[in-house]
Amino acid sequence: MSQPDAVDSVVLTVGNSMMGDDGAGPLLAELMSRSPVAGWTAINGGSTPENVVHQVRALRPARVVVVDAADMSLAPGEIRLIDPRQIADMFIMSTHNLPLSFVIDQLTEDVAEVWFVGIQPDVVAFYFPMTEKVTAAVNTVLQRLGDWRGDGGFPWLVADEGAA
Repeated sequence: MSQPDAVDSVVLTVGNSMMGDDGAGPLLAELMSRSPVAGWTAINGGSTPENVVHQVRALRPARVVVVDAADMSLAPGEIRLIDPRQIADMFIMSTHNLPLSFVIDQLTEDVAEVWFVGIQPDVVAFYFPMTEKVTAAVNTVLQRLGDWRGDGGFPWLVADEGAA
């Protein structure tokens, strides 16, 4: 059995589409399945992204962008890059079985470029619809993928940002 050809870039989406804005990641995967972005493959990790790390590794991508709702104490719909090495040290809302730092550590063993894009949620509760601001943020991420360079043009989360 031959190895599949390596892909350039993978979006690993994370979240639960039944929990309002936590469905930001799965919405991005759904949009990409309907309208693929050249050079990108989407893998929906849902609430257990650790279960699809092997799928990402099998593609041998040069770049992985992990997209998830992340409580960063910002305005709903704000998008930030979060340093993957700092995820374990930060208190980031998680509805997932294992911390994202575990998944990102696994990915960095095989992938040269791993980015974490957080979208600030507003409402995370069972059976609530996704808010307009988070839906707009997902569309912004989708639009930026097509000509992603470096950090994708997203601002970095800074330690004192969003502090009350």
